[in-house]
Amino acid sequence: MLSSPHAQHAAPRSPIRGPALPIGVAVTAIGMLFSIASAPMDTSVEPASMPEPVAVVQVPTVKVGATIAADPCAEPSVLESLASGDDAATIAGFGGGENFRAAVVAGNAPCISLSDPSRLWVVVNKTRPLDPIEFEPASLDSVPLQMTTLSGLVRSDVAVAVGQMADAASASGVGVIGANNGYRSYSLQVSTYDSHVRAEGQEGADAGSARPGHSEHQTGLALDVVACGGGCGGLDDFGATAQSDWVAAHAWEYGFIVRYEGVGTPVTGYSPEPWHLRYVGVDIAAAYHAGGFHTLEEFFGLPAAPDYAY
Repeated sequence: MLSSPHAQHAAPRSPIRGPALPIGVAVTAIGMLFSIASAPMDTSVEPASMPEPVAVVQVPTVKVGATIAADPCAEPSVLESLASGDDAATIAGFGGGENFRAAVVAGNAPCISLSDPSRLWVVVNKTRPLDPIEFEPASLDSVPLQMTTLSGLVRSDVAVAVGQMADAASASGVGVIGANNGYRSYSLQVSTYDSHVRAEGQEGADAGSARPGHSEHQTGLALDVVACGGGCGGLDDFGATAQSDWVAAHAWEYGFIVRYEGVGTPVTGYSPEPWHLRYVGVDIAAAYHAGGFHTLEEFFGLPAAPDYAY
């Protein structure tokens, strides 16, 4: 403990007894005491130095930055959902679509592969071919809309969602939505792309048709929609219709995004296709819409893919 800067009072001592001094010596001693007492006080004596104050150690302030969340992939519920193929439950395990996106972009989701063609979050583009290249979806069902081609299959969850979307559009009074193309196999995409090359040349084909193994249609998650009345129009007619406006505003509510918007052409390398819908599930679609995104590449922090690498 530090001593007080004020003088401490000593405890009284008992008087010391000893032999009596001779009278002469005693008188002399008494005289000396009187001399000392009458002498002027020497004020030049330095006062006792005060103790140096103890330096206070300053503890540095630690600025806490953004909290790094624990790996969501370590959560048993997330691992169970992934193992069972329940993509919606997996996204819910991350805390919703926006948290899922943020974790993927931050590299904090090692169990999520954007290359897995069986998942809602797969990203297929000109630099990201399907793996395996001839991938086939496990479960396909009929599109519950009026079709204008024989490619009338999509994944079962997509079929349910597009049926609900078309019913809502009709109930809102904008008209009937039909479909032109759903799932296309690798072999069908070969013939589809080749027909575009013959008609438009390779550069023209690459602006509007994916090369085999690079098409979202092969995942079963994409379909092209058309506007129907007395009959159904073609793809190029869709953009000027009430159905197209309604789809652009509401498709996300049913788990779809318009994959190829005009503003996204420098990123995707495709001309605008207001008819090409890609199913990503309601959670991802809601986060995509709320964030004002226009391409999946930007949504997941991937580089632009305006052209093929070969």
